[in-house]
Amino acid sequence: MKIQLNNNPEEFVGLEKVTVTELLRLKNFTFKLLVVKINNKPIGRDQYDTSVIHDGDDVLVIHLISGG
Repeated sequence: MKIQLNNNPEEFVGLEKVTVTELLRLKNFTFKLLVVKINNKPIGRDQYDTSVIHDGDDVLVIHLISGG
């Protein structure tokens, strides 16, 4: 499976699709405050287990940092 992840090409050999939760685990995204978009569509945290990423999708994972 080939996707664009944060504007960089990524390939996952042997996979045809993954959920957002699986992608975050595979790429070791551990920040608690994340915004995820698949093909420019925002994905809510409650949808991470059911939102599927397919070959050719454009995925953005944005880390939100708070502070003052």
